[in-house]
Amino acid sequence: MGKIISHEEISSLCMELSLLLHAGVGVGDGFALLLEECDAAYRELLSGMARQVDEGVPLSQALKNSGSFPAYVSGLVEVGEQSGRLEEALAALSKYYEYRTRLDRRIRSALLYPAVMLLLMLLVIAVLLIKVLPMFEDVYSALGGRLTGVAGGLLALGRLLDKAMPVLWFLLAVLVVFLALFAAAPGFRAKILTWWRGVWGDKGISRQMNTARLAQALSMGMASGLSLEETVTLAAGLVEDVAGAAQRCKDCRTRLEQGEAQGSALKNSGLLPAASCHLLELGLKSGSGERSMEKIAGDMAENSEAALEEAVSRVEPALVLVCSALVGIILLSVMLPLMHIISAIG
Repeated sequence: MGKIISHEEISSLCMELSLLLHAGVGVGDGFALLLEECDAAYRELLSGMARQVDEGVPLSQALKNSGSFPAYVSGLVEVGEQSGRLEEALAALSKYYEYRTRLDRRIRSALLYPAVMLLLMLLVIAVLLIKVLPMFEDVYSALGGRLTGVAGGLLALGRLLDKAMPVLWFLLAVLVVFLALFAAAPGFRAKILTWWRGVWGDKGISRQMNTARLAQALSMGMASGLSLEETVTLAAGLVEDVAGAAQRCKDCRTRLEQGEAQGSALKNSGLLPAASCHLLELGLKSGSGERSMEKIAGDMAENSEAALEEAVSRVEPALVLVCSALVGIILLSVMLPLMHIISAIG
């Protein structure tokens, strides 16, 4: 199996092929043009697919044989080939994976800043407990007193942390290795993300983001000429690693096969919100179902991104507030008694 390429690269390739098809260039000739300017890292991949296409292999099968593309890509391309709407299918895939690229970047940037802030705050608190409080204990001892109460408990905690430093350094090293593997090893990262999605992948904001992904998939399928039943089946491949979302797709497909109205099936299965289903029903009745679904997908993508940013905007002040309060408690617990002692001496 080849190396799985990134969402950004999939978006770029699909857009380039779509533009070439729109200009009347065949898929084989299109690959030949792309090979002239592609990076060396992907020359072997593109040349392999170009060779298969020149031998008469459909583009969808060439994508599947390369082992470098998600099953959804080859599946939707195959639908586009069968319906004579390959250009539209490639354009829809490009738009979808462009959205995924933008979303991945936002998630990384949203998580990075709070994580760095939390790490720095914990470092400051650890320095106060391990290094600063013992200095105040020496000052109190020189004045004939000792730290008691909250300050005494914090001092004991600092000494415990100081004794446990070898273990803490080991855990920190393990964390650094884990983060390095997560960033540099796609296979390891995929396993961790698959596990995470299986446990928490369809709750809260994650559920909202999954619904936005499914709406994008439904929009692509309908734009490529698929029926809603076929679109839901194909969309399930995007969320097969998220049990809850996959079950919603299965439930919706079952309802549709039993003859339930499309909007009702989407709403009762939880695949789309009620308001979106109502808009889609109106679009289907007026003959503009594709445009309605595209509108729904765009709105849901924007809403999921806004929800993510809103959640992050709540996390940052909470981190600052909690960590600042802890630092303040530590300092006040030693400074106030010290001020009383100095006042008594004076």
